Amino acid sequence: MRGYFAIGAERISKAMNLGALMRTANAFGASYVFSIDAEHQLREAYAADTSKTAGQIPYYEYDSIEALQLPRGCQLVGIELTDDAVMLPTFRHPPQAAYILGPEKGDLSPGILARCDHVVKIPTKFCINVSLAGALVMYDRHLSFGGYAPRPIMPGGTGGDGREGAHMQGKDRT
Repeated sequence: MRGYFAIGAERISKAMNLGALMRTANAFGASYVFSIDAEHQLREAYAADTSKTAGQIPYYEYDSIEALQLPRGCQLVGIELTDDAVMLPTFRHPPQAAYILGPEKGDLSPGILARCDHVVKIPTKFCINVSLAGALVMYDRHLSFGGYAPRPIMPGGTGGDGREGAHMQGKDRT
């Protein structure tokens, strides 16, 4: 799979959440991490990032929505619980994407939502922690681009070689 992704947050206020998001982004192979109008001490964020992401991938801080710069062809994907958002399990991730999450106690701003190419929601009953939401989005992207064999029909086990029924080899299939 060719392409790249980045992940960031708007108005994030807890440095430890930013650090956890950075660490998870590094684990999933993000190209960079960013924030817009963040309220944090970067040194505190690094304390939560035990993988030392800053030494491995860039971190960009933007003071405003207008200052946000994305690479050519990169689509901005907002993660927000809105009525018209696409459910994450049915969303086809763009090959070049920057995902943006809202603050801990609030929503993505109208300015960011207007700039988004897509808005996606995680199918939960209410908002979840920003770093957890980021992890779920990155995991979903990883699964959708991963080239894994289909899941088996029956609980447990692996899908074998990906063929239907492969997980039942040697068993009575009637």
